[in-house]
Amino acid sequence: MGKTGLHAKIGLIILLIILLVSCNAIKRVPEAKTLLTKSTILIDSASPRDPRVNTLPVLQPNQKVLGIPLRLHIYNLARPHRDSIYLKWMQDHPKGLKRRNAILSEKQTMGLGQSLVDFNNWLKRTGEAPALIDDVAIDKSKERLRAWYWNQGWFNTAVDHKVIDSKNKKRARIEYYVTKNQPYKIDSITTQIATPIIDSLYQLVKSESILKNGEQYFTPDINAERDRLNSYFRNHGAFHMEKENIRFEGDTVQTNQRANITLIIKDREVQDGDSTITVPYRVHKISEVNIIPDYQNATSNNVADTSGYENYNILRFGKRKYKKSTLTDAIFFHKGDVYRDIDRDRTYRRITELQSFLYPTIRYDADPRDSTGTDLIANVLLTSKKKFEFTYGVEATHSNIQAIGVGLNTSLLIRNLFRGSELLDISFRGNIGASTNAATGDSRFFDLQELGADARLSFPRLFLPFRLDNLIPKYMSPSTNFSVGFFSQTNIGLDKQSLNGALTYNWRQTAIKSTRLDLVNAQYVRNLDPSNFFNVYQSSYGSINDLANDLNINDPTYVNDSGNLTIPEGTTAFINDAIAGNLGADAAQREIIRNVRERRNRLSQNNLIISSSYSWTRNNRVGIYDDDFSRFNLRIEAAGNVLSGISSLAGINKNDNNRRRVFGVEYSQYIKTEIDYIKHWQYVNNHVLAIRAFGGIAIPYSNSDNIPFIRSFFAGGPNDNRAWQAYELGPGKTGGLNDFNEANMKLAFNVEYRFPISGAFKGAVFADVGNIYNVLDIEDDPDAIFNNISDLEYLALGTGAGLRYDFGFFVLRFDMGFKTYNPALEENRRWLKEFKISKSVLNVGINYPF
Repeated sequence: MGKTGLHAKIGLIILLIILLVSCNAIKRVPEAKTLLTKSTILIDSASPRDPRVNTLPVLQPNQKVLGIPLRLHIYNLARPHRDSIYLKWMQDHPKGLKRRNAILSEKQTMGLGQSLVDFNNWLKRTGEAPALIDDVAIDKSKERLRAWYWNQGWFNTAVDHKVIDSKNKKRARIEYYVTKNQPYKIDSITTQIATPIIDSLYQLVKSESILKNGEQYFTPDINAERDRLNSYFRNHGAFHMEKENIRFEGDTVQTNQRANITLIIKDREVQDGDSTITVPYRVHKISEVNIIPDYQNATSNNVADTSGYENYNILRFGKRKYKKSTLTDAIFFHKGDVYRDIDRDRTYRRITELQSFLYPTIRYDADPRDSTGTDLIANVLLTSKKKFEFTYGVEATHSNIQAIGVGLNTSLLIRNLFRGSELLDISFRGNIGASTNAATGDSRFFDLQELGADARLSFPRLFLPFRLDNLIPKYMSPSTNFSVGFFSQTNIGLDKQSLNGALTYNWRQTAIKSTRLDLVNAQYVRNLDPSNFFNVYQSSYGSINDLANDLNINDPTYVNDSGNLTIPEGTTAFINDAIAGNLGADAAQREIIRNVRERRNRLSQNNLIISSSYSWTRNNRVGIYDDDFSRFNLRIEAAGNVLSGISSLAGINKNDNNRRRVFGVEYSQYIKTEIDYIKHWQYVNNHVLAIRAFGGIAIPYSNSDNIPFIRSFFAGGPNDNRAWQAYELGPGKTGGLNDFNEANMKLAFNVEYRFPISGAFKGAVFADVGNIYNVLDIEDDPDAIFNNISDLEYLALGTGAGLRYDFGFFVLRFDMGFKTYNPALEENRRWLKEFKISKSVLNVGINYPF
């Protein structure tokens, strides 16, 4: 984009802002009405400590962006009665209508009028009607303020208000004055529990009550105590207990700001004919458990094939698809157990996790054989999903490597493979594309190919030769995954082939804590065309090509007619001869060439990685719309130790590099640790503050002096430091000299403030801090190495703003990042020297970065 075009766009934006600001905010305010410009709340003459209080008034000023009521101005651009105005114009200007019909057809003329009406309605929907002061709304607002503090124990709260006119006509602000007075505290807690067995259960957990004598009355505590008791009773046999039957009443009459609380639980009400009677609650137990695995086939004409297994009755209406143990292992209640909600909920969850059934139905019926009315028959009704499920998808891609690409993804899911609710997922993916340059030398349009296949076999249990039920019980949802995969790239980079396999165990200790153990994770990566290195890594080629020019190399052994090193013959010969001292390079130049050779050898070498890893996660997020949560993840990976032991026992000798080879490849050996923490705080009106902290380090040892590229860290990109492109930042203060910069240590810290703009449009401002470093590996560039705490000064800072559109099931994100502090620049130029549009980075992403 030229400067003229850029200046024109900036000028247009400024003009639009001026037009909106210059709009009359009270343009659509009716006569005898007043626009609310500000709402202030004073609690005992001070601002409220809790920001949620400011959202309580029903009457709120129009939303503002940078102090401007933008949506109000948009609304004011709309005409109140655009449809009737256009019809009146046609009636009052017949000649003008005739001229317009001569240019447009009558249908087009009407269509133009409808378009104007539609656009007018769009302005109204996008905008926001003026917030008008209303006495009824003020009274509702005062009542909400009074109720808010009443629920926190200030029963004598008084609320007053004042409407303060502005100097400008038809504008005013409202001030609310809240006087809380003396709070009430809990003085005593008594009970009126009609059913003796419920009273006995209460006495067992009375000491654990959330309500404490002497503490201030707080309605949320009352609700929490009701929830606690209801859960406790229902998990100890009170099948018919409902939360609505548990009530708390407070006596505050002439108690000197003391609240006497009474817990009331009446007997259960049941319908008896046309009348309602009360009966005591009972503690119910399960007398029988029936499992019906194909309930959709159960009809009056079918006779069930009933069999028993571990005190369960399995009723089949068709062939036996599932092993008995598979069905019973998913049930958490047994014959003779006292009824518990937690057992029912765990059963729902476990059956759903099997992915072999539709959502189950669990029905409890009174046992007709029991005269006491306490026995329940539990019926688990299951409907099988289809055994085979085939999916496919086609996608188009574009990247800096592919001008255009077309991909096909297919997947075949086979359920209940061995009658144990196992899942076999086989997927294939392929892609053909056209390269963005002619480096491949292929004359075909679609000269790039990718092909991959994966297979994963999942077991709903720990697949081990021994049992760990005491350590990892089945309510932790243990599972085992075996996976293998193959992937091949042609005419892309160095042309890779990779083969991988893994044995993974997963379990969940609690609803928010989970563990993953990769007992074995093996990956073999083979580069088919390492001679293409300098075509792919242009910065490395540029480094040695510039040196060849500085040394006046013109021998056709090394260079072409243009004086540039040929690939690969010229580059290989130049590197070898220059390091050998045959081309007159000085010590510094030879060091640069050695570094390029080392990078080439490292990035073009084949990799064999066999590792084990442990990952522990704590995530208290409830659903995708929960914006008040935290997530912590710790991961530890160790690679090469098993191969080291086997190769040592097998007597495999070390090569000239003091490394051992397995299958002709120097296997990788390292230990790697990552810590990732995310925290979200949700404020009023869907404002969210999100932070992230990440730290990772991978240390090579024994058979390795560096970390494989596929296991290293990089910085920059739409989910990291958004002021730099991916792989562009670092290491240290080197300034991203290579095409793909990576290292074995990373620090990243992000903070983002998100806020609504209009409807599905959201905004954000952010700051990203981070960098990558080399530590305890082969790198010898001091600018890239982390030596001590003082090297934290090379953490880069990017700041910016973003615009997002929430489609509901995903978010389309645009973030503009500015280099605020660039450690690669000279020390006196690092701050704000690149804080400009021309140096910014536009990131496009799906969903939020963290």
